[in-house]
Amino acid sequence: MKSLIKGLVSPSSSPLYLHQNFRGSARAAPATPIHFDKPLNAFPGLGTHTTYADAAEAVAELGTRFMRAGIARGEHVVVFKSTSFDSYLTAVALSYAGAVPVMISPHLKADTLNVMAGRLADPWLVYDHATAEEVTRIEAVRTGRKLDLVELQQQPVGEVDRPAEPRGVDDIAYMTHTSGTTGIPKLIAHSPKSMGWRVTWQRRILSLVDNNGIAAFHISPVHSRFNIGIASLMSFGFPMLVIADPAPDNVAALMRKYRPLTLETHPNHFMRWAELVDRDPDVFSSVRFLHSTFDAINKATMQAFLRASRHRFPVFLQVYGQSECGPMVMRAHTRQTLRFTNMRSVGIGMPGLTRVRVVDETGRPVRRGKQGEIEMFSRGRAITYYDEDERFQRNVRGRWWNSGDLGKISWTGSLWLQDRQVDVNEGIQSNLELEDVILDALPFLNEVVFVRGADGGPQPVVSVVEGKEFDWDSWWKCVADMPRFNRPVVLSYDDFPRTATAKVQRRQLEQMLHEDGAR
Repeated sequence: MKSLIKGLVSPSSSPLYLHQNFRGSARAAPATPIHFDKPLNAFPGLGTHTTYADAAEAVAELGTRFMRAGIARGEHVVVFKSTSFDSYLTAVALSYAGAVPVMISPHLKADTLNVMAGRLADPWLVYDHATAEEVTRIEAVRTGRKLDLVELQQQPVGEVDRPAEPRGVDDIAYMTHTSGTTGIPKLIAHSPKSMGWRVTWQRRILSLVDNNGIAAFHISPVHSRFNIGIASLMSFGFPMLVIADPAPDNVAALMRKYRPLTLETHPNHFMRWAELVDRDPDVFSSVRFLHSTFDAINKATMQAFLRASRHRFPVFLQVYGQSECGPMVMRAHTRQTLRFTNMRSVGIGMPGLTRVRVVDETGRPVRRGKQGEIEMFSRGRAITYYDEDERFQRNVRGRWWNSGDLGKISWTGSLWLQDRQVDVNEGIQSNLELEDVILDALPFLNEVVFVRGADGGPQPVVSVVEGKEFDWDSWWKCVADMPRFNRPVVLSYDDFPRTATAKVQRRQLEQMLHEDGAR
């Protein structure tokens, strides 16, 4: 008991080096399987089924190819390719070569990439067919430093070269980017030490899960969550099912075939997949542990997946965090607890690793129950925004990071998340809470987002579940006692502008609506 308490109060962590972690896991559990729903563009030889050991061998070969192509230790390499597990394998191969992977979402356009790559020091760029056309318009990377991954993989290797010396524990070793919901994304710089603390957080959760079951996931491979998640899963030897295509029919087929024990995806994908639960609850019956981060999720969606599980005590773990700080606050939901849960209450920090507080505009903590700005303490906080350190430091107050979110601490110590500071709508206390209530009440909807309309008032934008129709009578009954807002705009689910983690880009959505109104 004393050692457990000491570990919580004064935890220890090991730096995360992508290649060393991958190689170490492959040696410890070489035959552990990894399943894919489609072959990987950059690693076609792995097919749709591979093992830790075979994947590690393929990584060493690509790392050797990178070194022979001229990529040197410490150089920046933009990874701008199709969304799949091979994005992560490419980053591990760049770590093998001693380079710094810079993970960029394939959804971004060349004009944005030119700004982001322009912040880097004469970078390289690797791509595949999905991004090849956009790459021709990226001028911030010299032509000779643009590498087609598929072509590169066709070059013979022979004996692999020795891996490069790893970076220092406090050096920049990996970069991701912010969601870009308010402008050009910022490049978030991570070190082996900061990533190692995030793995420690994740490993505490995974230590409670049986690693004999398959861990299935569909999350953005360019987000730091992917890197930390895979490193943590592999350190325990989990079999993995990597879902690249989130289309409901594809997900249903994979769930039936592999019967995974755990499932993680973005909240918006859980909400979209809820229609599968309605059609056939058996699709997700094997899943005991569900995990969602990145964004808010409503109660009805959680209840649907928990009810579908055949296990006696399934758990839905909700995590609140940010790319700059990693996973911060958690709350475990069960069928029983959800009945009494307000979804704005997102939980508490991880003892010894993460904490949150709520402050006023001067940085002074406010009393419990009062709304203010959410600040975070995380041992795994990123180093900086690359080439924009002044911008990063504006959010730093000693050990604390200003999240840009509004919330309060309840009398029980739980954090209540209410809104992004930039998303506040006059007359509405919390956009997120209102969105939750409407989604829970109207099952024909799978997306509800409040933005500022052309007239400055609250504007709901919604999408309807495929195969269903918008029920206006139910809508007006639902919102009759709510604050006054505009008539809803109905879009298809795919027409919402989204980030790599499926968050709705509210500023872009506002702009779309204003332009449509002007026309």
